[in-house]
Amino acid sequence: MTERADVVIIGGGVVGASIAYHLAEAGCRDVLVVERGQELGEGSTGRATGGVRAQFATAVNIRMSLYSIDFFSRFSEATGRDCGYRPIGYLFLAGERQLAQLESNRERQRAVGLTCVEILSTDDIAARLPLLRLDDIAGGSFCPIDGLIDPLAVMRGLLKRARERGVTLWTDTRVTGIDLDGGAVVSVDTSRGRVATRAVVNAAGPWAAEVARLAGVEIPVTPLRRQLVGAQSFDRLPERMPMVIDLSDGFHFRRVEHGAQAPGVLLAWPDPEETPGFNTDFDDDFTGKILERAARRVPAFAGLKVDRRLCRAGLYEMTPDHHAIIGRAPGVAGFYLANGFSGHGVMHSPATGRAVSDLILHGESRAIDIHALRAERFAEGDLIEESVLL
Repeated sequence: MTERADVVIIGGGVVGASIAYHLAEAGCRDVLVVERGQELGEGSTGRATGGVRAQFATAVNIRMSLYSIDFFSRFSEATGRDCGYRPIGYLFLAGERQLAQLESNRERQRAVGLTCVEILSTDDIAARLPLLRLDDIAGGSFCPIDGLIDPLAVMRGLLKRARERGVTLWTDTRVTGIDLDGGAVVSVDTSRGRVATRAVVNAAGPWAAEVARLAGVEIPVTPLRRQLVGAQSFDRLPERMPMVIDLSDGFHFRRVEHGAQAPGVLLAWPDPEETPGFNTDFDDDFTGKILERAARRVPAFAGLKVDRRLCRAGLYEMTPDHHAIIGRAPGVAGFYLANGFSGHGVMHSPATGRAVSDLILHGESRAIDIHALRAERFAEGDLIEESVLL
C-alpha cells in the first residue's frame, strides 16, 4: 500500500528538523521526515561543536547567521524548549594580512546589519585572555552575539514541536529511490514502502550526493571527517571565555563544563591531511597533532590531559566553495536541496528551514536572499569566496 505525504524530507538531523518545523508552523503539516538512523542525531548533528557565529565574510552567510542567532535567542518562545544558546562571543586571532581581512569583513558585516563586531589590538586581547601567546598576532575581532548552542537540543526541540503540529517521523528507514514523471517528483521509495508526494527535500547531510543521484541530480558534496579532542580539569580559563580561533591554521578551542567536575577544554583543528570519506572513527594520533598547536597558542595547555571519552569524530559535508547548496534542484520539479553546509549546518539550520519552507509553499525565499546558494553556481563558475573557514 502506498503512503502519501505532501512533503517528504530525507534526513532527520537538525536541518531536516528545522525544515519540518518551519513547514508545520506555516500550516503545512502533512510532512514526513525519513531518517536512516535508529536514533535521531546519530550523524553530524550529535557530533558538532555547538558553535554559532555571525562573523563571516560573505553577505549570504552573514544574513543566514543573523536570522539563525535571532531564532536561537528566542528558541524557548518558538518551541517551548531550551536550546542552550549562550552569547559568549567568538574571538578571532589574526596576523597582519588576516587582520586586514577581518577589517574588510567588518565593513561588509556592517553593510548587512551586523554592527557589533569589534576590531581588537593585541593589548585588548591580552587583557581578556592573558594565557594566550600573542607575539605573532597583530590583532583580532570579537562579536558578542556569537556563542554556543546545544545541537541535539535544537534538533529535538524543533522536531518535537513539528510532531506536535502533525509531522510524521520514520526512523531506521532508508530511501532507495525517488520516482519522477515528466521531470517532476511523484513518489519516494523507502525500506518501509512507497510514499506518493509532490515535494522532496534532500537534507541528507554527508549522504546528500547519493540521495541527489536517486533523482538524477549531481551536486558537488563530499563528506570530510573532523575530529574534536576533549580534556577535563583545566580551570584557568574565565567562566565566560569566548570561542577562540587562530586564523593562522584554524585551531580553535572553548571551555566546556562537566557538571560537578572541574571545567575542561574542547579542542578542534581542520587537519589538512584529512581525505574525503565516511570514516567517523577517532584517530588517537590526532591528539598529538592538536596538542602541539594548543600548547603553541596557550603554553599552559602543555600539560593538558586528554579524556578519550570526550573525543569524537563527525562528518562535514563539503562543497568546493565551502557554502551551502539551498534551493530547487536543477531540472527536477518538486525536488529541493539543503546540503553542503561545510561545517555550518547546525548554526544555519533555522535560516535554512525558513528558506526551504518558503520555497515549497510560496515559490521563493521571503526572509533571506539565497540566490547565491543555488546549485547552478558551480556550472556557471559563480562560486562564493569565504575567507573565514573552520
